[in-house]
Amino acid sequence: MSGHSKWNSIKHKKAATDAKRGKIFTKLIKEIAMAARLGGGDPDANSRLRKAIADAKSANMPADNIKRAIMKGTGQLEGVSYEEISYEGYGPGGVAVYIETLTDNKNRTVAEIRHIFSKHGGNLGESGSVAWMFERKGYIVVEKEKASEDQLYDIILDAGAEDLKDDGSNWEVFTSMEDYEAVDKALRANDIELAVSNISMVPQNFVKLEGKQAQQCLKLMETLEDHDDAQNVWSNFDIDEEEIAKFSD
Repeated sequence: MSGHSKWNSIKHKKAATDAKRGKIFTKLIKEIAMAARLGGGDPDANSRLRKAIADAKSANMPADNIKRAIMKGTGQLEGVSYEEISYEGYGPGGVAVYIETLTDNKNRTVAEIRHIFSKHGGNLGESGSVAWMFERKGYIVVEKEKASEDQLYDIILDAGAEDLKDDGSNWEVFTSMEDYEAVDKALRANDIELAVSNISMVPQNFVKLEGKQAQQCLKLMETLEDHDDAQNVWSNFDIDEEEIAKFSD
């Protein structure tokens, strides 16, 4: 199990029980608006917007909300202007943490992110301090009950995936940035239900945590995820299923 019980595969289990649709909608609307602002309002010509719309639909966001977010991004409707800022830091046990935010007030955001790190046994680092520990990849999670290993291999290899790993209760599919959309489409075309599908910062190595440090790190990650400006949060910690169970209780 070492190296596979990571935040990306933990948080999708928690998401199933989190009653936070309003907060989820807020983050999705920000992403749609930013994607439309940077790449235009046509999803056929804007892969980031296409992905954001698909995520919004998966969260059952009303079509009118999606349309308004696109129009705010393209300037057809008045809206808040967001800035993309990444933050890097260290959690308990020296684990690396990488956060992507969309904010309308970077001074407020950095102060709040720094406070969260300090409160949960970590510290905010300088730009570039941990980014080198991650590689940007396509990352897809399929629960084992949804597909067999052989079934997935046949689909993803033909579509251009790089790797398939076993994290215990799930299959993890890794792709290059260029092949991510093709692999995602191939799985969906074969009616494979995806628990997670996104562009992710994949750690190149992992730090094993136990006991208090494991619990502190899980709490740090959840608190960062819950921050209104945080769009994505990644880390390179590895913990046992028992620690996850304690956190979930």
